[in-house]
Amino acid sequence: MNFETLAIHAGQAPDPSNGAVMTPVYLTSTYMQDGIGRPRQGYEYSRTLNPTRKALQDCLAALEGGTFGLAFASGMAATDTVLRMLSAGDHVVAGNDVYGGTFRLFDKILRRFGLDFTFADTTDRENLAEALTPATRVVWLETPTNPLLAVTDIRAAAEVVQSHPGRPLLVVDNTFATPYLQRPLELGADLVVHSMTKYLGGHSDVVGGAIVGKDPGLGEKLAYLQNAIGGILGPMDSFLILRGIKTLPVRMDRHAANAEKIAAFLAAQKNVRRLIYPFDESHPQVGVAKRQMKHGGGMISFILDDGRESAIRVAESTRLFTLAESLGGVESLIEVPAAMTHLSTQGSPLEVDEGLVRLSVGIENVDDLIADLEQALKKA
Repeated sequence: MNFETLAIHAGQAPDPSNGAVMTPVYLTSTYMQDGIGRPRQGYEYSRTLNPTRKALQDCLAALEGGTFGLAFASGMAATDTVLRMLSAGDHVVAGNDVYGGTFRLFDKILRRFGLDFTFADTTDRENLAEALTPATRVVWLETPTNPLLAVTDIRAAAEVVQSHPGRPLLVVDNTFATPYLQRPLELGADLVVHSMTKYLGGHSDVVGGAIVGKDPGLGEKLAYLQNAIGGILGPMDSFLILRGIKTLPVRMDRHAANAEKIAAFLAAQKNVRRLIYPFDESHPQVGVAKRQMKHGGGMISFILDDGRESAIRVAESTRLFTLAESLGGVESLIEVPAAMTHLSTQGSPLEVDEGLVRLSVGIENVDDLIADLEQALKKA
């Protein structure tokens, strides 16, 4: 089936007992068993497995082209679970422009447990190869990155990783692109991670995370950790994300169409020093982006001439763009990463330019959004 059909039907057959079209929300913690060691349909306890969460997990696997999907209470819970497969002394190579929460987890928390991290420019194949060591067990990519929207060639990165002794796992955070725009597993990634809070949920009403992969053995290890650690997604949240996924292709097309027009508008503004959008011809990896993504997505970053104060004035002056963290909802959001989502990188090599503004372009009328940005930029 094509993607649009999978988004609506994968893992979500009508209930065989009563014909309900929508997946039921199974608000239960435990299940009656048919005998000792004989759980009915494999359900024992909802931390281990819940029918609503299973429907979401099966849908995620289908959308990414994997054999398994696992749903978590947040994107950070999913990220943490992947790293729990490692041991003290293991090395991780991550991009040098990652989400602030990812950097905080890696640098401030997991280092204390003996893991070693190198943050490198993964858009350069040779640079990535040089960052690998005999102890490297995971290569962690965001593409496009948050917030600088750098694009890594996943296929090229996979070739580097697969030729390295010890064969590290290649993990791609696909939150910004979603499986509708980009399919990392088909390009050689071992695992895909999502913050489902963003585009997959799509309505700013739920927090969730996901891991998807192809190798059943790897899936068993991660499912064991999911159950043992317990950072699982609840049934109501699973239902909300399933509902959001049904409109994912339609929403992503509108997000991107709006973003392309807004990017063109921003490129013409005199006080915008740099526009960052993956499908804009000024983007340093525009060729890679157009090769491995369906379109440019709904995220835009731009840097203002006058720095921090100018960025704050613009972000606080919009009327339709809501000043808020997060992204990927139907409504447009604006933020200043250096003071908000990426504050944890302050003073590190990953520190964000104080004049950078990040937009999550929603699905409102694009003329209204441009008018809002125009009046705000006049106050910069």
